Amino acid sequence: MFEMYFNSIKSFAQVYSVIFLTNIIFSALVVFFERKKPTSTLLWVMAINFLPIIGIILYLILGQDISKSKMFEDKTKMDIDVKNEFKRQLEDIQDGEYVFSNPRTKEYKDIVEMFNMAEAEILYSCNEVKIYNNGPEKFKELFQDLRKARHTIYVQYYIFKSDNLSQEFIKILIDKAREGLKVYLLVDGMGARHLKYRDRRRIKEAGIEFAVFFPGILPKINSHINYRNHRKIAVIDKKIGYVGGLNVGDEYVGKGKFGNWRDSHLRIEGEAVNGLSWRFYLDFKFASSKDPTGFTTEIFEKKGNKDVAIVTSGPDTKADSIRNGYEKFITRATKEIYIQTPYFVPDEGLFKCLKVASLSGVKVNVMFPEKKDHPFVHWASLSYAGDLLKWGANVYMYRNGFLHTKVMISDDYLSTVGTANFDIRSFELNFEVNAFLFDYELNKKLKEDFKRDLKDCLQITEEMYKKRDVFTRIREQISRLLSPLL
Repeated sequence: MFEMYFNSIKSFAQVYSVIFLTNIIFSALVVFFERKKPTSTLLWVMAINFLPIIGIILYLILGQDISKSKMFEDKTKMDIDVKNEFKRQLEDIQDGEYVFSNPRTKEYKDIVEMFNMAEAEILYSCNEVKIYNNGPEKFKELFQDLRKARHTIYVQYYIFKSDNLSQEFIKILIDKAREGLKVYLLVDGMGARHLKYRDRRRIKEAGIEFAVFFPGILPKINSHINYRNHRKIAVIDKKIGYVGGLNVGDEYVGKGKFGNWRDSHLRIEGEAVNGLSWRFYLDFKFASSKDPTGFTTEIFEKKGNKDVAIVTSGPDTKADSIRNGYEKFITRATKEIYIQTPYFVPDEGLFKCLKVASLSGVKVNVMFPEKKDHPFVHWASLSYAGDLLKWGANVYMYRNGFLHTKVMISDDYLSTVGTANFDIRSFELNFEVNAFLFDYELNKKLKEDFKRDLKDCLQITEEMYKKRDVFTRIREQISRLLSPLL
């Protein structure tokens, strides 16, 4: 009996030694070979060692970027070819020779220069921009533009489902492909896991060039939770571009479990469409290993007077340009800041910027939804927003359905609409695209939309926040601790 007991202990010790050694080696790899932020690294090392084996599995699914540089090597080479076209504007700005079409925009040349130096993203002048604040209106006009297309259609969405809205969308694309147009459709491997096989087959059989960004082993099984292509872009005849928060699914037109769906999207005519076309071209080529034929930038006649910068960011970029743009918006503000986002999980730098802005007399206004689609992210959002209350910020929870809009407004001239949430995942792990707008009218319209949404909001006061129960406080703190991993 004693011998059996001793052998059992010995076997356990051997197994435990192997597990312990594996955890140590894996932790060392994370610390020394992964270029993560210290907080994120510490959390993963803790997870790996406190959850033997399980922690390693979770890291491989959620946190690994060991092959990141290799993963995006070809994509970086393609970007280099594009960047040569944008050197001229940067040189002219630095030499003081660039002529801004709107004198007020010149006051923000530091922001334009930052975008250009980081990722060679330039300022486009002479654009017409229309703002949508709901899905039905956006898709009605998008479908009209698609039906009028005569040459090319580029479509890229994170979520693309097989439901009523998508069936109408797919039918239009198939009809245009059969008319002889060059039609391209790019979806994300995770976001499009509910796009059924029969619809994928129909799309391909119609002659549509179809690609999936980081596909899984099977359409519904994808181990890469990180590095998702969260962009939503549509370009028609290289003349009209759409960008914003709306994906393709019935819930985005108010027919899902959340009911009303509040979102923001843009329709652009003018030079900025070239920026959307370039981004689509690079993403499609990376995902498909095919070179979209007939791709060129367009020369536009003057369509309007809006200055627009198309800014992208992702794990393959050297600078977090959208995140840095948000920081510039905060630090340049002197009167007011408005933020609408489904997830409010800022990194430490942005959170301190908002705190300093509020302490400096800038009215900071943050709005996120009361309904939650990701509980931990929602609780982390409450924690960060609650902390801002004591510094004088205004915090609102949207109650009329789900708030999915990604909008930021600074004073009376700067604003941005796009796909990036105000959270760490969008800043560091997702591929995103935002239109940064330099214009009074667009700023005013977005601000009016924000203020109109206030009637459907609950304003959280500091007194209300202090009254939350112990259980709520605990889950907020846990969620906030995990925020670098969310």
